[in-house]
Parts: sequence; structure tokens; C-alpha cells
Amino acid sequence: MRKIVAGVLALVGTAVAVQAAREVEDYSKTIAEFKKIEVVAPFFGNAYGYAVFPTVGKGGLGIGASHGKGQVYQGGKVIGFTSTSDVSIGLQAGGQAYSQIIFFKDADTLKKFTSGNFEFAAAASAIAVQSTAGASAGTEGAKASAAGKKTEVAAAGAEYQNGMAVFTMAKGGLMAAATIAGQKYTYKPVAEKEKAEEKK
Repeated sequence: MRKIVAGVLALVGTAVAVQAAREVEDYSKTIAEFKKIEVVAPFFGNAYGYAVFPTVGKGGLGIGASHGKGQVYQGGKVIGFTSTSDVSIGLQAGGQAYSQIIFFKDADTLKKFTSGNFEFAAAASAIAVQSTAGASAGTEGAKASAAGKKTEVAAAGAEYQNGMAVFTMAKGGLMAAATIAGQKYTYKPVAEKEKAEEKK
């Protein structure tokens, strides 16, 4: 068992290391999808910054590992690269892929995330949403109505928790409440050359 865990950790570590050679990518499509969701849209207007992960893949049998790469935005511009990974041991099967966005309420919260060694606490969870009209949004039974109708988000916990609000959007199917406990994040600021290109 230890050898298997070590192997999984090594693979995740290798994926994270690839981040060093990254360049700014166009995540506008993923961001646009999140902006269409009534529960999520307000956060784009009041957040100090946010991190976007177009695809986070998770799966396994007995031992699960997830990984995804993203970019951190402030003022609409990419300020750095991030990646997430976690390894969990327990009863699980199958796999899932989802997009994820993390909103930061203020400068202190963004600084905490970009320290390069951030990890969500054991009780952390995300709000699972869908981009299609009429889809349910929320965790633990909370619902969001079709576009154009009032959205009931109070029970969904669609607010900042410890300065962060996390939403996940399933790819290719329904998704229940998402647990992000144990997810670890790396961070690397954008190089000066890439910053200059972003300003153009």
C-alpha cells in the first residue's frame, strides 16, 4: 500500500513541477461559463481576485488523486499560475472532471493563497453548480431555479467562508456537493515578459 501511495504522490508531484515552464493561457471560455450562473456572477463584481481551473480531474479505486492547473486573476489580469493536487485513501470508485473557481474576498486572502503553500482545511467544501438553465446549484439540498427566476442561495452557502468562496462546475453530468478538503495549491507569479504581453 505504501508503494502505491508513494507512486501516486510522485505522479502528482511531477505534474506540479511542469508548472514551472507555463505561459499565460486563454481561460475566457471557462470564466464566461461561470459568469452565466446566477449564483456565481455577483462574485466577479465584488471579489478582490480569483483563481480559475478549467479542468480538475479526479478518480481512482481505493486511492484517489486529483490534479488541475489554473491561473490567478486580479483586476481582470493574470498575475500568476497555480495548480492543485490531493491524494485521498478510502472507499471510492470511478472518476470525475470539473471546472473550479476560487474567489478571494480581500488582499489578505489572496496573499494567503499565493504564498505557494496553501491547503484547504478538513471542513472545506465547494458549491457545486451547473451551467445549463434549470440546473440545481448548491450543496446539501439547496436549489437554483432556471434563468430569469429568483435564485435561492441562502442554504447553498453562496458567501465567503474564511475569505474565500469556491464553486465547482461538473463536466459531462451531474455532480453532488464537492469536497475540497485536503486540496493543496502551488503558486508561481507571472514573469515580467508575460506581464508585458498581458498589458497589450
